[in-house]
Amino acid sequence: MVDHSDDSESLGLGLRPGDDHYRAYVGPPEDYDLIAAMTFNLLTTLGLRQHHSLLDVGCGSLRIGRLLIPYLNKDKYIGIEPNEWLVTEGIKRETGEALVQIKRPKFFFSDSPKPLIEAKISVDFALAQSIFSHCGLDLITEWLFGISHCLTRGGALVATFLPSADDSTLTGWVYPDCVSFKPETLERIAAKANLGFEILDWKHPRQTWALFAKAEFDATWFKTRSLTWNARFDIAPDRKM
Repeated sequence: MVDHSDDSESLGLGLRPGDDHYRAYVGPPEDYDLIAAMTFNLLTTLGLRQHHSLLDVGCGSLRIGRLLIPYLNKDKYIGIEPNEWLVTEGIKRETGEALVQIKRPKFFFSDSPKPLIEAKISVDFALAQSIFSHCGLDLITEWLFGISHCLTRGGALVATFLPSADDSTLTGWVYPDCVSFKPETLERIAAKANLGFEILDWKHPRQTWALFAKAEFDATWFKTRSLTWNARFDIAPDRKM
């Protein structure tokens, strides 16, 4: 019989989102594995492969980074996070120092995209899971313009948000509280940042996935069919996608 007596402490089970634990701080600890799997599957279905580069906005304790860092080639994972202690704990408890030495992920510790722009970061994909659901339109605008600057011509950002009939009037970072916005508001801001916008049919426990893509990103293949791995594979089963 397996002893699970220390699971609550080591995995933060039972704690609330935002509590002082490396897993709980970034969201419900019970969903830590679910969110990681859901996000990894979405990215690879959209076309992420090992040779691509990816920016993980609000990478936190490497909830998804622990899957992406070993998957991507060395130097291809870039995380940005204002709370350095979360990344430190994520490396200690989820990836280990040896993997970091092998894959050489790059981390920026900031609450602004400015360091990315200054470093002339260029990525094929960007991810903002449960970021736009916790900040005002002022920060969303800053990040959309910053990420757009970093994306390649065929790059794309996948992000979650909470849709509603009205826009939140809150500004800044409001975590662990949540904010919601009209999809057309985000679409308008995205257009100003030279990004397309569309809702993705990809289940999330509480939020909605959206694609913010550059003009050359190929999203045509799931316009008339479901966004699934089988549909993606049918496009080009014998070559890199």
